[in-house]
Amino acid sequence: MIVGCGEWGFRNVPMEEHFRISEGFGFRCLEFGIGGGQPGRLPEEPGEADVAEFRALGERYGINTPFCCLENDFTLAAEGEHEAMVAKVLGQLRSARSCGATHVRLFAGFTPAADMTEEIWSRLFSAFEGCESLFAELGMEIAIETHGALEFGDDGSAVHINSVTTDRECLGRLLENLPSRVGFNYDPGNIKAVSPGDHRYCLDLLNDRINYCHLKDWHPRGGGWVACAIGDDDLDYGPVFERMKFDGVCLIEYEPLDDPEDGIQRSLDYLARVAPGFTLG
Repeated sequence: MIVGCGEWGFRNVPMEEHFRISEGFGFRCLEFGIGGGQPGRLPEEPGEADVAEFRALGERYGINTPFCCLENDFTLAAEGEHEAMVAKVLGQLRSARSCGATHVRLFAGFTPAADMTEEIWSRLFSAFEGCESLFAELGMEIAIETHGALEFGDDGSAVHINSVTTDRECLGRLLENLPSRVGFNYDPGNIKAVSPGDHRYCLDLLNDRINYCHLKDWHPRGGGWVACAIGDDDLDYGPVFERMKFDGVCLIEYEPLDDPEDGIQRSLDYLARVAPGFTLG
């Protein structure tokens, strides 16, 4: 098993800190983000100078950056907003490739599964068909993250609502209709937060299409969930790893902002117990 470092917990710190912290742990693979407005990410439209500075950091710290996260929603109800979203993503894909990415995390969207219409489904599939054509041209792979819609409470907890990538019936429809090269960023923690009693975590559906993987968990708070390190709550990754066919890099995605290094270390300590012999990629 190969383990790399996710980027979301670094979203509010300067980019060089991502590389410095990753180097300190011995990671050789680092995820990065484009857009979203966070200071720890590249801008929505990275220029040549942004890309050159980013590539220089990778060379300086000896860290590869094959995994890129974009912020998108292909289930927007308004057609004009949807078309603008697709155009934005297509532009960012070229920037991601220039930064060294081979795999790009996209979302399907955050419209609740119960509110999906046939029109939205049609636009969703059309968007991924268009993206896949460019991915093939650039020699990259799409990875759709398993992620529900979120509603945040006053206590900072998040209620996770079934979306097309956490609902089993919708996932079946995606698998049947998406281009065969489109893969999934498997995040069992996100699926747990939608359906905590179902310990299959949709792996039985997605096992043959996983090409990217996030490792995290969620802890209950009030009526929702707060993100935590793997091993901090009850998601047992041991059986997941035993069944999962994916043999690429699994990325530790520790989301809290106040103690990212402690959270990464706790995650590594947990992996040493349930997946002994893993290596840092």
